[in-house]
Amino acid sequence: MKFLEIFNQRVAQKITSAVATMWCAYLFAAIALISLPTAIKSGDTIVIVSWIAQTFLQLVLLSIIMVGQNVQSKSVEQKIDETHFASLAEFELAKEARIIAHEELKELREISQEMHALVRDLEKRVPKG
Repeated sequence: MKFLEIFNQRVAQKITSAVATMWCAYLFAAIALISLPTAIKSGDTIVIVSWIAQTFLQLVLLSIIMVGQNVQSKSVEQKIDETHFASLAEFELAKEARIIAHEELKELREISQEMHALVRDLEKRVPKG
């Protein structure tokens, strides 16, 4: 990557990290509240609704939504990690079960070979006829 791209990504990451805090939401709320008295004094419903929608909600909800997304993201990440660790544990159990099954199969083959040898030995000893 070019230096400028890396720089821009880092700046964007720092700004996003700063805006995605409740402290930033409080700051934005304080900034928005500065213009509230003027909106109310105007007595115009459109100005008041405009202040609520365009000034307060846009400023404050931006940070709050980002904080909420971070909380949800961490929750999802935790669930993914738990699922991953559980899957790894299941995989290890399956590997152990496969090893045990392989050993048991080997023992069964040995027993089977011994039984075949015994049957052949008995067939040799018992007269045909």
